[in-house]
Amino acid sequence: MSFTAQLLRGVRVTLVLWLLTVVVVTLPVLGLARLVAPDAASGSLLHSGDQVVGSRLIGQPFNSARYLQGRPAGGANLAPSNPELAKRVAEASSRWELAGVSQPAPDLLLDSGSGVDPHISLAAARQQLPRLARERQVPMARLEDLLRRSQQGPLSLQAIEPVVNVLAFNLALDQLTAAAPAPRQTGTSRP
Repeated sequence: MSFTAQLLRGVRVTLVLWLLTVVVVTLPVLGLARLVAPDAASGSLLHSGDQVVGSRLIGQPFNSARYLQGRPAGGANLAPSNPELAKRVAEASSRWELAGVSQPAPDLLLDSGSGVDPHISLAAARQQLPRLARERQVPMARLEDLLRRSQQGPLSLQAIEPVVNVLAFNLALDQLTAAAPAPRQTGTSRP
């Protein structure tokens, strides 16, 4: 068999395999996914107005004190016996203590397995409510109500214990404080 014949045969086999894997299998599965679970098939995107701000499935960092903070991300997964893990946990604990949380929940100290976990426990969220109330000047009762409404699982099968999606909570928090009247300022204004 000549080189050209082998080349044409290889190209034909490649095209047939491509048609089978992309057209015959993948496109119908994607079409079925769009019919059965359109939100999940499109990436479970969250919007603020007309703008996509993230996905319900991927954690994002929030550095402002005005927002609920998620789990640490981006670090390498370390064994419990690794002294570097103890050092990272101690540093994270010190940062939370400076923020007013004396005994942070474990999920505020440890990286998630994937590094992009979008949820935190109710305990971790509740520990941050006093800071959010101070920063946003919102009564604790309203934040507790928002936390109850934002709770997911265990019935939704998102987790074994109830959790809070950090991005969804922060978007709801922005809506809550945008709807609230601005507090009156007394005295001199600061830049």
